[in-house]
Amino acid sequence: MTNRARIFIYILFIAAAALAFWSNRVPLQNTFFIKAVILYWFFSTLYFHLRTMSRKGNVTLDYGMNYSLSFVMFSGPLGILIFESIYRFSNYFYKKITKTADPDEFEHIFYNVGSFVFQNTISYYVFQSLQQYFQAIPFGFWILMFFLATINAVISDTFLTIIFYYLGEIKSREEVFHFFKSRSIPDLGKISFTNGMLFVFLQEGNWEILISFFILNYLVNHSFIEKAQYLQNKLERDQFEQMAYTDFLTGISNRALMDKKMAELNQGNEPIGIVVTDLDKFKIINDTYNHAVGDRVIQHFAATLNSYLNQGDFLFRSGGEEFTLFLRNRDYDQTVAFVEKIRQGVENSQVLAEFNGENVSIPYTASFGLYFYDVTENISMEKGYIYADQLLLQSKQHGRNQLSAKNELIHI
Repeated sequence: MTNRARIFIYILFIAAAALAFWSNRVPLQNTFFIKAVILYWFFSTLYFHLRTMSRKGNVTLDYGMNYSLSFVMFSGPLGILIFESIYRFSNYFYKKITKTADPDEFEHIFYNVGSFVFQNTISYYVFQSLQQYFQAIPFGFWILMFFLATINAVISDTFLTIIFYYLGEIKSREEVFHFFKSRSIPDLGKISFTNGMLFVFLQEGNWEILISFFILNYLVNHSFIEKAQYLQNKLERDQFEQMAYTDFLTGISNRALMDKKMAELNQGNEPIGIVVTDLDKFKIINDTYNHAVGDRVIQHFAATLNSYLNQGDFLFRSGGEEFTLFLRNRDYDQTVAFVEKIRQGVENSQVLAEFNGENVSIPYTASFGLYFYDVTENISMEKGYIYADQLLLQSKQHGRNQLSAKNELIHI
């Protein structure tokens, strides 16, 4: 943390503490105030592990439900200073014990206490000044609570922006605007409604309802966090699986997914055409140009093959310049005609690539082997793939740029 950031933090803390002591007001009896502090501290600490965390450069931000607005409305600026100090120091010791504290965690205490006391003190005086005017408006109390939550958010984001500026994490007006824009109206509504209800129950001294509302709020947010975490984990698993099953060069499925689909299709009993295809004289392309151009040809070949497929078909990169197709929902004649159409499409296409600073157009062809049969226990997909590969070799031996096909339906 930079010296300028530390100076700002301590100035903020001193200013907030001065405002609180200047007000010198804890409006209720000490026993009532102590009960409220203990209750708020307990549920704020309980809620602490439900917070969400994000990283902004070298700074870790904690986001979670905060009950300070209702507490300052109940106890005044000095009360919120006492509560925030107890709460933030207890969090600090918890992080130290669990070894989750940041290197500048001690400074974070003074920033959090200073920031929350200052912004809630401002909201407290705004509330005291405006509540009489909002009482005459339908739902005026809740409108005022939303206004106070918005004031808190703006002041909090202003302080954070200053800190990020001193730390070098924010360098432009656009980044400042984006940071302020990250606040959502539903979040502000949740904060204003929760704190409004807590304040009403505190004023009435209804401890049973107050505790019940705390518990309800905790259970709802706990359930939401669990579901959000589940969805996040599922998204990460799906992304990882997609990466694991995707060929990096062409963006289509790789050999690992091909093996998985083979195992799945082995469980069925359907006619299927296994096609193995390979670029003709690919080594000459690499030797004539370079491997970058060769990669461009492979990418173009993959895209061309993929453009012909229907729903239910599969395409995999099964080797260097070799691709495998599983063609379904067709009879043998339809499959042969389909593969022949693909072969002609490849023959009539050309790859545009850059070589030695010039754009070159490269024609190419491919050979195909098609093995068509019913998937059964006698001939698995793995065996069918071997037979299709042998038919591809036959096409190569007969002059390339052709299709060799075999129909071997087996009915059990």
